[in-house]
Amino acid sequence: MLFNSFEYIFLFLPAVLGLAVLSGRLFPIATVPLLLASSLLFYAWWEPGYLPVLAGSIVVNYFFGLYAVRRYVLVLGVAFNILLLAYFKYAWFVLGHVLSPGESSSFLDPVLPLAISFFTFQQIAYLVENHRGEAPRTRFLDYALFVSFFPQLIAGPIVRGRQTLPQIAALWRRSPRSQDIVIGATIFIIGLGKKTILADSIAPAASAVFDVAESGQSLGMFEAWAGALAYTFQIYFDFSGYCDMAIGSARMFGIRLPLNFYAPYKSGSIIEFWRRWHMTLSRFLRDYLYVPLGGNRRGSARRYTNILVVMLLGGLWHGAGWTFVVWGGLHGAYIVVNQAYRTRAAARILPWTKLPKPIAWMLTMICITVAWVAFRAETLGGALTMWLAMVGMGDGLAVMPARYLEALGPLAAVPLSIGVQFDEAVLRPIFDIPRTLFLLVALTVITLALPNTADLVRGWRPAVGLPPVRDRSLIAIEGLVPARMRPTLAIALFAASLIAMRGYSEFLYFQF
Repeated sequence: MLFNSFEYIFLFLPAVLGLAVLSGRLFPIATVPLLLASSLLFYAWWEPGYLPVLAGSIVVNYFFGLYAVRRYVLVLGVAFNILLLAYFKYAWFVLGHVLSPGESSSFLDPVLPLAISFFTFQQIAYLVENHRGEAPRTRFLDYALFVSFFPQLIAGPIVRGRQTLPQIAALWRRSPRSQDIVIGATIFIIGLGKKTILADSIAPAASAVFDVAESGQSLGMFEAWAGALAYTFQIYFDFSGYCDMAIGSARMFGIRLPLNFYAPYKSGSIIEFWRRWHMTLSRFLRDYLYVPLGGNRRGSARRYTNILVVMLLGGLWHGAGWTFVVWGGLHGAYIVVNQAYRTRAAARILPWTKLPKPIAWMLTMICITVAWVAFRAETLGGALTMWLAMVGMGDGLAVMPARYLEALGPLAAVPLSIGVQFDEAVLRPIFDIPRTLFLLVALTVITLALPNTADLVRGWRPAVGLPPVRDRSLIAIEGLVPARMRPTLAIALFAASLIAMRGYSEFLYFQF
């Protein structure tokens, strides 16, 4: 079930929360087993056949964790997780390019268990923490809940044992508090609004343009940029909404998850972007891949090579396809250029040491938008069609007014008055241009001018890892939110119902 579905909002979440409160007050020792059973039910709701993979991974990794202080046990544990992920996610991708289609078998095309990328990385981090003595010793039930806790199971954040296990251990002694329930419900509704009202509203324009590109038809420059920007905002508010809903759901049970999203489109560089986008994944790749490869300790050439390797693997982590590899490679190249610029600017080799903020922001957003094309496209051909159109090598600029004569109103008479003829098929619009332009402008203002969720509810300590300095926003509406808001659960459910009435769609990050 999805966080934005009626089943989750009005059935599963209230039932589990009510039982957790009741057990915490009458029989606290049952709270952790209750949440574990609920989390496994939540996972099995998607596909019961996935459950043995998750359960088996939890059992094996827990016993590896008991002896992970020994290096060979750590190596075996990490190898087990990588092989599990490689088989289910990459066997078909790798071997399918070696064997002919006629020789492929079901062994090479396994069903992809939901969230395997997330719970695999999380358990690798746990084994490394155990090896270093950073993770607390824990009961099996606590560990099983740590991995399978339903608010963060499907699409993150990737939590660390030292952050979450002590909070889970505390559930054996207390029930969820009313203050946490209210705070969590408020954060949840903010995320629900981002997903349902904002992300899903701009999604049709993105899908329409990318579908045309995948079909092999050419696009105009305007259409390509509109579609690319539509997806840029769709994935922003989709993932931001999911992160808020995950943090809010967990907070209702008294668990504070790590911050995973912090206004990345306000970034003035690609390096800053990756410190704000999917923050737990960025830290995982840094700590468990970039640093072991040598980091920046072995000269500039090795440093840049490490960055490219990490980002290529980070792209491949998102999906077994060449489009994800290209997306990761683009961001790797961006970061290398960004790092080289910073190094030379610091050494005063360049005539300017710092770009003006508006120019730096605009360059960053252009790079991000161009890369999202590869992330969204189903094939490299579709991505190439989009990129060619974005630089004017598709149908150019002329097709835009041809397709949207009706939207242009009086201006439509200009090409017609000079005898320009249009094919009837060309006149059919790909998307609703006035609505799309309005949404793009509105979403840009919301992204840049309004405070992000973490700052809006900063006084409630919404998540682990909240930056000490508030991110600047043009409209400081956070002052309108009192430090001790007391919305009732009934109001929260009513607000959720109004938003959920729009219908619901799957979160984009659920495919990883």
